[in-house]
Amino acid sequence: MDFTTYYKNYPDSEGRFGKHGGAILPPELVPAFQEIYEAYETICHSARFISELRRIRKEFQGRPTPVYHCERLSRELGMCQIYLKREDLNHTGAHKLNHCMGEGLLAKYMGKKRLIAETGAGQHGVALATAAAFFGLECEIHMGEVDIVKQAPNVTRMKILGAKVVPVSRGLKTLKEAVDSAFDSYMKSYKDSIYCIGSAVGPHPFPMMVRDFQMCVGIEAREQFVEMTGNLPDAIAACVGGGSNSAGMFAGFLADPVDIYGVEPMGTGTALGQHAASMTYGTFGTLHGFQSYVLQHDNGETAPVYSIASGLDYPAVGPEHAFFSDLGRVRYVSAGDEEAVDA
Repeated sequence: MDFTTYYKNYPDSEGRFGKHGGAILPPELVPAFQEIYEAYETICHSARFISELRRIRKEFQGRPTPVYHCERLSRELGMCQIYLKREDLNHTGAHKLNHCMGEGLLAKYMGKKRLIAETGAGQHGVALATAAAFFGLECEIHMGEVDIVKQAPNVTRMKILGAKVVPVSRGLKTLKEAVDSAFDSYMKSYKDSIYCIGSAVGPHPFPMMVRDFQMCVGIEAREQFVEMTGNLPDAIAACVGGGSNSAGMFAGFLADPVDIYGVEPMGTGTALGQHAASMTYGTFGTLHGFQSYVLQHDNGETAPVYSIASGLDYPAVGPEHAFFSDLGRVRYVSAGDEEAVDA
């Protein structure tokens, strides 16, 4: 495949990355998602929209975030030179605001009044609550009760920013159930709301939109690394749950002779329910309106998942990542809880 033209061709007109992706929706939601797609396709090429988003990123988010050379860590390991793209210095403390401000701006242009979303670790919830406050919109965040306890400071931040936090008590009370709950709420209020998915998952056009809004991460990182070192990196790596930060990071280097690694959460073991490594142990299936590799039982029922990282305990992976794996362009590996904490 010619990766220099990849982003002009994928997803295709049906929202597919190879066999992955699509928009598998109940009939009553097809017009709503078509409206979002048509609005995005029109607005994303608008000079006014692009100019406003760039201004927001520079003046409100504090972009570009820096690339930092970890000199002492590099010396200690003795095998390579390690650089970090400091998305923790993006306003609200993570990459999530990149797509939340884009989705909020889209909602504003579409005349919507409310932003609805799920959150796991709470970073997406905080970012979306921030976007809603910025644009003067209502905000409704669905969060599993387990994650509410684990991520209490972020729950407080969401409420301070004016968001309504909806506890989810069904199932495992974590990220998948929060997505289910948020989707149910959106189905009841789609005429005046927009569902702001928190990762590069869900029905088309969301995997494409989230990726596009996150591409600034990889584009900046490439330019900064070359400026700092005079060369491209040998390899880049990012964690992969649904895959928003990694989709953005990989975009800057996809056409370059650079090895790319995605790292999945292996949790505490290899049995279903002990991890959330969808690419490693998942099979092709359907979840939340899209098709990809899903952790599921033989009967097709979605399996329980686990990770010490609340934002990574999702039982599927974004369709573009599944496609990259099929193509062999990205190598997906895994790390357990202890490995990640020790690192």
